[in-house]
Amino acid sequence: MFYGCGNTSMSNPSTMRVGITPDGRVVLHNGAVDIGQGSYTIMAQICADALGVPVDLIEEVRGDTDLTPDAGKTSASRQTLVSGRATQFAAEALRGDILRLANAGAEADLTLVGSLLRVSDPAGTHAIDLSTLPIGGDGYVLSGEGTFDPPTNPLDADGQGEPYAAYAFAAQIALVTVDTDLGTVKVERMAAAHDVGRAINPMLIEGQIHGGIAQGLGMALMEEYVPGRTENLHDYLIPTTGDMPEMECILIEDPTPHGPFGAKGIGEPALVPTAPAILGAIRHATGVTMRSLPVLPHKLRRAILEQRGESVG
Repeated sequence: MFYGCGNTSMSNPSTMRVGITPDGRVVLHNGAVDIGQGSYTIMAQICADALGVPVDLIEEVRGDTDLTPDAGKTSASRQTLVSGRATQFAAEALRGDILRLANAGAEADLTLVGSLLRVSDPAGTHAIDLSTLPIGGDGYVLSGEGTFDPPTNPLDADGQGEPYAAYAFAAQIALVTVDTDLGTVKVERMAAAHDVGRAINPMLIEGQIHGGIAQGLGMALMEEYVPGRTENLHDYLIPTTGDMPEMECILIEDPTPHGPFGAKGIGEPALVPTAPAILGAIRHATGVTMRSLPVLPHKLRRAILEQRGESVG
């Protein structure tokens, strides 16, 4: 079992922009590059929720340096928190302009059908024909922009400060079967509890955790780089479907004040606890403490024999 604390890095701010065209298209200019974590999906969700429209109305312009503001790097679990918050601010700014134009209250509902935008509150329904509004230089009749720069302070001479705006906490536990004659290890089950702030998209979060466990399992048990030898996937082993254990994901929602609707990142934190959890399970099963990775069968077999005081052939 391993209890860990991973950080969400905030080295630079992020800016997002969202606009409505005369014919009623809602376009999010998203400069955050999705490298498999699902940020394109959740940015649309955050935008839709903050604006108050269905998510299927959100179109995205993605990663185009001519058309999208700077969203910063996609690393260190920062995009959900930083760009997600910027997206929320942009959509809220656009919503504010719409409500002022319609002279409607904060609780108003928005309905968009083609170029007709209806804004309904207890005072009644206000209709805005978008096609009659002046078009800005960006091609939109209404738009909003949001920037988020997380509040951080560099460490001082005494090592005190706030270098990160949010932290991700995790606990994972592994159940393994060890063949002490062969030194092989089979991970049977992994339970992973992660504090995600708020789950914007639970399915994507579970996918991140599954991927992190797969990477951590490979690091713990099989991925060994030997220069000049392990230069292909025949000699450099990575986990396959048959190596993966049963996985249980437990999502803990403790909202962070800085994230969009309380959410924070789940990238690296899904990987960090896995190898320590597996090594802890190996020690519990055999009494052997392995201090280098990966725990290949011949290494574990040697350690077991040495612990027994037997000769190593």
